[in-house]
Amino acid sequence: MITLQDIHKTYLLGDETVYALHNVSLEISEGEFVAIVGQSGSGKSTLMNVVGCLDRPTSGVYQFGGDEISKLNDHQIATIRNTKIGFVFQNFNLLPSLTAAENVELPLIYQGMSAKKRRRLAEKALHSVGLGDRLSHRPSQLSGGQQQRVAIARALAAKPPLILADEPTGALDSKTGRDILQILQKLNQEGHTIVLITHDQEIAKEAKRVIRLQDGKLVEDRRWAG
Repeated sequence: MITLQDIHKTYLLGDETVYALHNVSLEISEGEFVAIVGQSGSGKSTLMNVVGCLDRPTSGVYQFGGDEISKLNDHQIATIRNTKIGFVFQNFNLLPSLTAAENVELPLIYQGMSAKKRRRLAEKALHSVGLGDRLSHRPSQLSGGQQQRVAIARALAAKPPLILADEPTGALDSKTGRDILQILQKLNQEGHTIVLITHDQEIAKEAKRVIRLQDGKLVEDRRWAG
C-alpha cells in the first residue's frame, strides 16, 4: 500500500538547513498495524504528514496504492486524502456547533455525497464505535473518550483503507486510551491498515510492528513475534 524511498524533508531555519526527515525508506502493506514512535522532534509527525498527503517531501519517492504522489496534481492528491485516508488527531478536531452525526458527515460533504447517504454512513460509523445513542449530542455534551470515538467514526465513515492516528490517546486517561486502542485493533482486524503515531511505549507494543525515528532517521523497524 505504502512505499517510501529515500524520503527527505528539509526546512530552512535562517541560514541553516534542518532535516525533519533524512533518507527514510520503508514499506507498509495493506492490513498492517504499525506504530511510529520517537521523541518530540524525531520526525514522526512530519512522516505522518507525508504519508497522509498533507505535505510533500523535499525529495524521494512516495507511492500510495500504486500512485506516485509527486506525479499527481493537487486535486488528485485531495481526492486520495478524502477517500483513501481517515485521520484521527489527539485533540479530536470536532466542530463545537455540530452534533456528533454532523461532525462525522462533514468530510462526506466534500465528496459530493447525498444528504441521505451521508446520514446513513455517519450513523453506521457512530454505532460501530458505541455511540449510536449520542447522534445528536454536541462535543461539549460528550466526554473526551466519546469525542475521540466521534473522531474515529468521522475517519471511518467513507470506509478508507488507511487510518492515520496521531497520538489518539494523548489527551485521554489511561483506561479511556485503552478503550480507544481496542477500537483501532478491531478496525485492523476488520481489514483497515492502521498507522499510529505515539510516544507511549506501552501503546506502541500493542501494534504488530514498531518503526522508531530519531533525528529524522529511521533507526528501528521491528515486527513483534506472533
